[in-house]
Amino acid sequence: MITTIKGGLVVDQNGEHTADVAVEDGRIVAVGPDLSGDEVLDAAGCVVAPGLVDLHTHLRQPGAEEAETIETGGWAAVRGGFAAVVAMPNTDPPIDCASVVQEVLALGRRAPCDVYTSGAITVGRRGDRLAPMAEMAALGVRLFTDDGNGVQEAGLMRRAMEYAAGLGVVLAQHCEVDSLAAGGHMHEGEWSSRLGIPGVPAEAEELMVMRDIALSRFTGAPVHFQHLSTGGSIAMVRAAREAGLAVTAEVATHHFTLTDEACASYDPVFKVNPPLRPAEDRDAVRLGLADGAVDAIATDHAPHTPDAKERPFDQAPPGMLGLETALALALTELDLPVGEVVGLLSWRPAAIAGLSGVHGGPIGPGAPANLCVFDPDEAWTVDPGESASRSRNNPYAGRRVRGRVRHTIVNGRCVLVDQQMRP
Repeated sequence: MITTIKGGLVVDQNGEHTADVAVEDGRIVAVGPDLSGDEVLDAAGCVVAPGLVDLHTHLRQPGAEEAETIETGGWAAVRGGFAAVVAMPNTDPPIDCASVVQEVLALGRRAPCDVYTSGAITVGRRGDRLAPMAEMAALGVRLFTDDGNGVQEAGLMRRAMEYAAGLGVVLAQHCEVDSLAAGGHMHEGEWSSRLGIPGVPAEAEELMVMRDIALSRFTGAPVHFQHLSTGGSIAMVRAAREAGLAVTAEVATHHFTLTDEACASYDPVFKVNPPLRPAEDRDAVRLGLADGAVDAIATDHAPHTPDAKERPFDQAPPGMLGLETALALALTELDLPVGEVVGLLSWRPAAIAGLSGVHGGPIGPGAPANLCVFDPDEAWTVDPGESASRSRNNPYAGRRVRGRVRHTIVNGRCVLVDQQMRP
């Protein structure tokens, strides 16, 4: 059966042009005017783009299925235009060995999007000895991180970088110096002082960014920085890239849309790690996205059950939902051309994750049919009650945004049509 996407503006690495896109047997078979098909998807007024790729998704399975499963997280992903997600390893048990990787990949085959997994850098994400990265890499794992924890010991991180370079994989670092961050629950600054909430200083992030840039220079190994949140971090990454170092970075949606002032409500929905920062850091993150210092937008989708997020601020876990709103928030809040927004959410994260042959590629005959079709001008109001996620900890409830996904196609399968999920 041929599915044809009609009348959209095709946007990819090669530019943009108006064309129909025909899909058959999991691949794009034609791109051009006046194409016919057995099923026609209306794309009038819409952008037809490569499917989005999230470098940083918490799917909670195994171990916390009450908050999210790989399947429900997958449905949240396709509603947000994501054809692929990379699951984080801070599960229970952690994804630190081949058997857990195999379990996650098997569960992922039942999800509506492609599910890849990262692996832990250290056993149990405890930071004291290296995990068997070669075993996990043999199963296709290309990104390794102790996300939720930063690797504290510099000598261990050096060995991890050297090991990863030999395997041809990338280490992704959650940048946080524990001795500075301990006991903090929001950004340390004016608002933490006003609210009486212990804070986490920007230096907790920036010192580890500085260290790992130095280690990348020393070892020649690549390093990817996760969810950077401060102007100082962005400036260091910018300088490292200008110096030709193998450094990449992502920022999470909430760090260019929210500030620490949101915590004045004492609502734990605004508690996240790294924390929301002041307006000057938010603006520095936006500048990094605009000038190329930052490679990708990631969601850091972190579902939690209502009872967990209803605890007092200092007792609630950090994290917020992100998959279903990332594209719209980027289109609404960033003063960037639509092609640059798509690049930050599609082909650039795909390249970091080693997925360029399958995801994020140019839209042309023979390419895998992983596509996102969205109306860049449709305005809508975020309603957590409509989420496909099992959780509802969305900090954007009631917020008006612009840009809505209409169709998502994964490996030729129409999993979202006219905003409706197709099981």
